[in-house]
Formats: sequence, C-alpha cells, structure tokens
Amino acid sequence: MHRLFSLPAQPGALLFACLTALLLMACQSGAPPEDQVLEQSWDEIEAEAAGESLTMMMWMGDPSINDYMNGYVVPELRARYGIELEIVSGQGSQIVSTLLSELESGRRTSQLDLLWINGETFFQLRQIDALFGPFTEKLPHSAYVDYDDPFIGTDFQQPIEGMEAPWGNVQFALIYDETEIDTPPQDPAALADWVRANPGRFTIPNEFAGMTLLKSLLMAMAGPETLYGPFDEDVYARWSGELWAYLNALKPHFWRSGRTFPSSLAQLHQLFANGEVAFTMSNNDSEVDNKIAEGLFRETSRAYVPESGTIQNSHYLGIPRQATSKAAALVAINFLMSPEAQLEKMKPAVWGDGTVLDLERLPAEWQQQFAEIPGRQRAPDRTAIEGRALQELAPEYMIRLAEDFRREVME
Repeated sequence: MHRLFSLPAQPGALLFACLTALLLMACQSGAPPEDQVLEQSWDEIEAEAAGESLTMMMWMGDPSINDYMNGYVVPELRARYGIELEIVSGQGSQIVSTLLSELESGRRTSQLDLLWINGETFFQLRQIDALFGPFTEKLPHSAYVDYDDPFIGTDFQQPIEGMEAPWGNVQFALIYDETEIDTPPQDPAALADWVRANPGRFTIPNEFAGMTLLKSLLMAMAGPETLYGPFDEDVYARWSGELWAYLNALKPHFWRSGRTFPSSLAQLHQLFANGEVAFTMSNNDSEVDNKIAEGLFRETSRAYVPESGTIQNSHYLGIPRQATSKAAALVAINFLMSPEAQLEKMKPAVWGDGTVLDLERLPAEWQQQFAEIPGRQRAPDRTAIEGRALQELAPEYMIRLAEDFRREVME
C-alpha cells in the first residue's frame, strides 16, 4: 500500500506511553457516555450528518491521492450529503500521539473525526481504547465486502472486528527499468547477487515501504507460516538475526556504500527517476502506471512481484471514540466504500488503488463498469500475483524491525 504513515522514531517508547495512558484513563472519572448514533436508522444517520463539518487526518504525501480526495471526495460529500470535509496531514505516529494527548488531558471531544489507518497504528489505537465501534455492520456498502477474506477482515494478524472499515487493497512491488534490467531478481539470494554485481544501485528507504520489503525478505527466509500468528520473541530473534547478517553483508554495495538511507519513499522514487538507483518500490502494486502518467518515472519502468512473494494488505478508515461528528464520519466512510468511489479510486490515471469490494456481490451494471477500467500497462496483472501474496505479520514485527533496522544496519 502507499504508505499511510511514517514509523515512530521510538516505537517501543510510544507503545509504553500508550499502555501507561490506558492505566491513567482507567482511573479517571466522569468520562463522557458513548453516543447513540449506532442505534439510529441509516436515514436518521444521514439526516444528522447533513450540514456537519468533518476533519480527517491522513497521509498527504502523494499528489494523486490528494487530488482524488480534494478534487473528487470533498465536492461529492458536499453535494450528496451536505458534509464539509477538511483534510489535515498526519501519519500513524502523529495520529496516535494526537489522540493519546487528548485522552491524557481529559478532553471529552476530539479534534479529529476520521482517520486513515492500518497495522501498528490500529494496534496502538486499540491499546488505548481510542477507536469508536464496532460500526462496519451499520454501513450499507459493507454488504459488498467479504470480511472473511483474510486480506480484508484481518489487519496485521488482527481481526478488525468492525473497528475500522476497509478502504483499499494493495500488494508490495519492486519497480525497475526494463531497458536496464532484463530479468529482475526473484528471491533474496538472487537480489543479493544482483546488488553485489551492481554496487551503488540499490537501497532501502527507512520508512514503511522499506520495512515491508524487510518483512517480505524475512518471510522468504523463514517461511511465512513460521511467522504467522502472534508475535514470537524467539522466532523473531532467530530470523531477524539472519536478516541483519544478510543486509550487513550487502550494505557496502548499497547506494552511497550504505552510509545513508532514503528517509522517505518519495526520495527513493526521485533517486530512481534520476537514474541514481536501479530499483524503487511501492506498497501499491499499480503505482508504477500512476507515476509514469505523472511524468516522474520513465515509460520503460515496470513493477513486479518476486516469486518468493510479497505482502498484500488493506488500508482502513477509523473513527476516534471521542469524535464529535460520528454521523458524518459514518456517511463519509460509507461513500468511500461505495462502488462509485471505489471505481474512481481504482482507475490508474486517478490513484490505482485496489478495491476492497467483492465484485461478484455488486449489481451487474457495476460489475461491468469495473471490468471496463483501463488495464494496467506496466504493473503486473492482479490475478497473476495473487499466488505470491503473503499476509501481513503481527504489528510487533513491524515495530521491532523498524527499531532494529536503525540499530543493526543503519548505524
């Protein structure tokens, strides 16, 4: 997936703070009662939402995503429902710290009404009881979602249990230029051989996409089933040791001899566009088409999923427990899950984000419209890479990998 948030500089410390806050809140009295919006009919919820203002915090690091939200979603919510949506920039650690500060201060209402989240952010927000729900059963468009699909109904090995609503589904891919590379590496051993043979042409960004690559490498080394389920310290210690040895052996052959690493995916994309490195990457398997359309990547850029597999996951929408505009948030989420909004978002020229809808559940006219979306030009066909899709690991693996990568490899 496109990265929805940056990783906290000290994820272990953040989690400790979250748990401490949870204990503090348990001692507070006079907490506001849960409002009764979920007891209303959908017509009543829509009526209450009309005229409300809604503040959404989300990652705003991609112009195509920003254009979709500001150029399509904002005016549609205003025209259809009378909802005024304001979008503010904020990523995972910022979302957690914002809601945590509100809870610790005893505020009865939140400044946020809608959140773009998944993975460790979902985990941390559940730890501090900062999310409203369960609410997904109330959404009419949930009828088009297969919540039994493990790539939809499970977020980093966590059942979503109605506490966040699926919004998009993507798979991690590597991106290269076919005029420079005839046969891209298909597993960790082949990648190591390529890096050694092409010094200075590969690196790993110190952010979510880079950590997703690390997880994919870890799973290829250990076998996915070894890592599925709850976090296991012994399993992590063994296989992360293998991963750090692998990376440190390659580090002298990385871009700038491994003395520095890109801090963002945008920086890595620019290095690739400038020809400084031969690979970039994306959590969205179709992003390559979008970046070519923007003029950032060369026409000969191609995305692929190695035979050893990569992580497929979904990203979600959540509502703070103390949000003041819950009715508007529910209506907005239902619209964002609608066939029309999912169709627009899925178009390669718009965003290229995979849909969370089970197309077989849609009315025939919508199935036809999805079938007519322009095909991928330089990205792999989704049906061709489904067999290489790996489930996300428990959130503690991401937290630990981010922390340990800095200490074991970057320093």
